Amino acid sequence: MRVNKSELNPKRKSQTGWTVILALWLAAGLGAAEPKTIVFFGDSITAGYGVDPDEAYPAVIQRKIEAAGRPWRVVNAGLSGETTAGGLRRLDWILRQRVDIFVLELGGNDGLRGIPPATTRSNLERMIERIHQRYPGVKVVITGMQIPTNMGPEYTRDFAAIFPEVARASGAVLIPFLLDRVGGVPTLNQPDGIHPTAEGHQIVADTVWRTLQPLL
Repeated sequence: MRVNKSELNPKRKSQTGWTVILALWLAAGLGAAEPKTIVFFGDSITAGYGVDPDEAYPAVIQRKIEAAGRPWRVVNAGLSGETTAGGLRRLDWILRQRVDIFVLELGGNDGLRGIPPATTRSNLERMIERIHQRYPGVKVVITGMQIPTNMGPEYTRDFAAIFPEVARASGAVLIPFLLDRVGGVPTLNQPDGIHPTAEGHQIVADTVWRTLQPLL
C-alpha cells in the first residue's frame, strides 16, 4: 500500500492547508482593492455655495470618474469663507485619511480681502510641503484664480501670478484658471457674481477634468 507522506506528517499537511488559504486570501485582496482618493480642498466654490451638493463641481467629477469606470472616490473638503491661513490650520485634520490626489483650491478669499500676495504664496507652499511630507507619492493639483481689478492693477497682477509660481516651485500640477469660461459671465454665476450656478459648475468640472483625467 502506498502511503501519502503528508499523512505521516500532520504538521506538513497543516502548513499546506494554510498555504492554500493564504494564496486564496491574497488573490481575493488583489481583486478587491480599495478605491483611491481625490480630496478637493477649497473654499465656497468647492463647497458648492448656493447650489445643491450634487451640483458642485467635485460631485460632477465623481460622476465623470464613475462613467469612466475608474476606482476613485471624491472627498469634498470645501469650506465657505476659507482662506489659505484657515486651510493651513485645518490641513492636518484632512490628511488623517489617505490621499492619492490633492486638489488645492484656495486663495480667492485672500484676494478679496486684500491679503498680501506673499502671505498667500507662503501659505500655499507650506500646505503643499506638508501634504508631501505626509504622503510622498501624492499628486497635488493647484487651481489658479483671478480677482476683479478693484484692488488695483498691480495687486490683481501679483495675485494672479501666485498660482503658477507656486506650481513651478513645488512641482504641483496647475489648472491655470478654475473659473475659465465662467468668471464674469452673468448667466453662469449667482447674483453675487462670484459663485457659479449649477450650469457654471458643469463647466468648472470640465475644466478640472481635462487636467485630472490623465492623473488617474
